[in-house]
Amino acid sequence: MFACEAALRCGVVTPTVEIRDARDDDSLDLIALVARCWAQYPGCVLDVHGEEPELLAPGAAIPDGRWWVAVLGGRVLGSVALSPGEDGGVMLRKLYVDPTWRRRGLGTRLVEVVEAEASSRGANRIELWSDTRFEDAHRLYERLGYERQADTRELHDLSRTVEYRFVKPVPD
Repeated sequence: MFACEAALRCGVVTPTVEIRDARDDDSLDLIALVARCWAQYPGCVLDVHGEEPELLAPGAAIPDGRWWVAVLGGRVLGSVALSPGEDGGVMLRKLYVDPTWRRRGLGTRLVEVVEAEASSRGANRIELWSDTRFEDAHRLYERLGYERQADTRELHDLSRTVEYRFVKPVPD
C-alpha cells in the first residue's frame, strides 16, 4: 500500500500505517513503545504493574472509552486513547509515537482520531495532561489548537511527574 499517489509519482514508497482498536495481545508492544518513549527523558520510570497496569490488558483498560494503536508490519508504532471526562468533555490519553516515527504526521493522525471520536460522542471539549518534560508533545498539542492552562498537577509517582493541562474545544 502507498500513502498517496504523489509518493508513487516521485518514486518514494511510503507504507500506510493502520490505526485500529487496541487489543490485549498488543500489551507487550505497547509496553515496549512506552518504554522507548520514556527512555528519552531522564527520571521517567516505567512501572507497569504498579503505575501503568492498563498496559497489561489494553483491550478493556478504558471503560466507556477507546484505545487505538498505529501498526505497520505487525509493529505498534503509536498509541492514543480517549476516556470520558467531566462536564461533557473527554480526555485524550496515552499518546505515544515511536521516536523513529516522530515528525511524520503520525501524532497528528492519532490526535485526529480522538477528535473525531469526541465529536461523534457529542463532547464539548478535549482535555489532556502531559508530563512537563514532554516538550515535543506540547508543541504538537499547541500546533493542533490545544491551549496550555495555568494549572499543574503532581502525580507523586516513581518518575516524580508534574503535568501541564491542555484543553481544546471539540472541532466541528
